[in-house]
Amino acid sequence: MAAVKGQEGWEAVIGLETHVQLGTASKIFTQASTNFGDDPNTNINSIVCGLPGTLPVLNRKVLEYAVKAALALNLKVAEHSKFDRKQYFYPDLPKNYQISQYDEPIAEDGWIEVEVSEKGKETYIKKIGIERLHMEEDAGKLVHVGSDSLSGSRYSLVDYNRAGIALAEIVSKPDLRTGREAAEYAAEIRRIVRYLGVSDGNMQEGSLRCDVNISVRQGHHAPFGVKIEIKNMNSFSAIQKACEYEIARQIKALTDGEKIVQETRLWDESKQITTSMRSKEVASDYRYFPDPDLGPIEIEQARRLNWICELPELPASKRHRYLEEIGLSIYDARVLTDELPMAEYFESAIASGADPKILANWLMGDISAYLNSNKITIQDIKLYPSQLAELVKLISSGSISGKIAKDILPELIEKGGSPATMVAERGLEMISDIDELRSIMNNLMVSYLEEVQAFRNGKIKLQGFFVGQLMKQTGGKADPKITNKVVVEMLNSLDQ
Repeated sequence: MAAVKGQEGWEAVIGLETHVQLGTASKIFTQASTNFGDDPNTNINSIVCGLPGTLPVLNRKVLEYAVKAALALNLKVAEHSKFDRKQYFYPDLPKNYQISQYDEPIAEDGWIEVEVSEKGKETYIKKIGIERLHMEEDAGKLVHVGSDSLSGSRYSLVDYNRAGIALAEIVSKPDLRTGREAAEYAAEIRRIVRYLGVSDGNMQEGSLRCDVNISVRQGHHAPFGVKIEIKNMNSFSAIQKACEYEIARQIKALTDGEKIVQETRLWDESKQITTSMRSKEVASDYRYFPDPDLGPIEIEQARRLNWICELPELPASKRHRYLEEIGLSIYDARVLTDELPMAEYFESAIASGADPKILANWLMGDISAYLNSNKITIQDIKLYPSQLAELVKLISSGSISGKIAKDILPELIEKGGSPATMVAERGLEMISDIDELRSIMNNLMVSYLEEVQAFRNGKIKLQGFFVGQLMKQTGGKADPKITNKVVVEMLNSLDQ
């Protein structure tokens, strides 16, 4: 178990509450749109606003998405669950209560596996327990005018477009011990819901948000310390940095004889610190009771089995398969399985006969660099997996050099087409005729007499110079292995 760096004897205890916006077209209890970016207060109706006489009806797609997420997280799906009313007042909560699940959630007691890679340490795999997953509706959004926060703003506006959007709240067990573990856990949750297609996991738009609960204690067997909550983390980097800062802050306070007070804090990205938001010394009494307008939730066995059959292969399973069956490194497997479209592209190209390891290098190298620089995804390119497989096979067979492949790759990505046809039409096949290469090398030696003499005098690094010149003369089409052999042979055969 990882100890806090520089603070031997102390251990952090971290749990995450992850709010995942389920990607349904309509809200959890009404047909109002969930479209992001619409004008404020346009995606609302009488049910969202809780007007008298309105009755909520559970969106069936919300239930399906929640159960699929629960199954993917190895949670036990309840045969019976219900909705409750959570009473509290806040300006962005139009009904003055939130419909959530309290003592009978849709699923409990699960786990996921995360791979943790920390700088200077060996990558390790850790199993993180999950307490529960429950369904609930989101609140609206306050827009503070004149400031990014309530403090300093001139006035606040309320946008109810987000109110009533379906959320799955996933509560981890307190099994995390470092900021890096917390970030990797959140990242794996995001991968899973994106693989399932139940959420886009877009943290910039608030589709996935995390609250971090964190305390420190002196040793693994010590009782838990006083818990601090850090609200609404919206990036993996922020989760890690906030945890690391808060661990150090709490340890310093305790070693200085100060008392940790239970409170909610916020992460200040600009200052890289947490700041106090409000005290939580007294537990809130939300006066939960079963929602009288919504009946109990029962899931038929047949429907549950259908949903199980519809689950895709999940990221952890793919990583294991890429390691064990394909022989990729841990790093390569993680990168290629991070997004489902990339994994599908990779597997489709393998099915077309590409060497997996060479293919992985091209996808993670030149192709990923192109995607990043042009701010596009693998789904946007015109180069089909079968065509990339064709390009890889041309390289593997020695028909073209890696340099030629790099030269034609951008055009293939932008326009698609057969790499073999392009190579043939443009005369880009690799030159492997040894006599032709010897003739070119002979001409180079005549042109660079001084360099030849320097080589004779012991400057053997000039061997690389002649290899480069020969490749230049052939436009990068010379077979690298034969080129090196010809250069070494002809330079070393000089009369001394």
